Amino acid sequence: MHRKLIHHGFRFFTGLCALACCSVLMTLIWAIVQRGWPAISWRFFTEQILLVGADGGIFYNILGTLILLATTVVVSTPLALGLALLHGVYLQGNRWRSHLTLLIYVLNGVPSILFGIMGFIVFVHYLDWGKSWLSGGILLGLIIVPTVTVALVERIASLPSCYIEAAAGLGLRQSQIIRFVILPQSINGLVTGTLLGLARAAGETAPIMFTATIFAGATVPNAVKESPVLSLPYHIFILAQDSFDPSVSAKIWGTALSLLGIVFLLSLIALPARLKIHEEAHHG
Repeated sequence: MHRKLIHHGFRFFTGLCALACCSVLMTLIWAIVQRGWPAISWRFFTEQILLVGADGGIFYNILGTLILLATTVVVSTPLALGLALLHGVYLQGNRWRSHLTLLIYVLNGVPSILFGIMGFIVFVHYLDWGKSWLSGGILLGLIIVPTVTVALVERIASLPSCYIEAAAGLGLRQSQIIRFVILPQSINGLVTGTLLGLARAAGETAPIMFTATIFAGATVPNAVKESPVLSLPYHIFILAQDSFDPSVSAKIWGTALSLLGIVFLLSLIALPARLKIHEEAHHG
């Protein structure tokens, strides 16, 4: 009876905590929507920034953010795929597997400002790229590698062992099993992890403010060196701390709502694949 009471008490407490977190989140979302919606218009999405943010739109900010996210995907996918296969296939039953798991989670906890400082030293000073969209994309790719890797590792671990055993029984080599069995069956995990990682990367400011983005004056990059882009997070950051103009306030909230929309869309796309992975793992 005492154990049952503790169990129900713990469930009630965790449910209360979850409700409190959801309430805070919904309040923040509602505040952003309420304050940002008046700024949303066709002109806001199709024009460039004017009058230091007091007029115009965020077209090049959205474009720059999408360029950074596309580069992030290109950088993170092969790295995460290699780490996941190393963890789930090549190190299976090896004591180094636990060390790799620890390394992945440690990397996931590294503050993004440290990636920004590292990028500033390596790309801006050592390689002399200046501010470049490529350096920003590389840093964001490195930041989300653990997220993508964990999602892919979970997917590989959830694969029914009979698939791999059947492939091995047919005489396929390990490389062929990876190519024809593991990778096709794990694509959902890769997509899910990438989308969740991009949702995080879309809101990062610290790594790109040192290496990739400026407030105004950039359009479409046509080189690597000295080719910065505009971005939504940095736009919000600068306007929020430097401007007290009421007309700019609406632009800040409108930009925040646009960024929230991108993050929400990426998370929403990832949700069905995520649920499918857990369902298959449960049935497996």
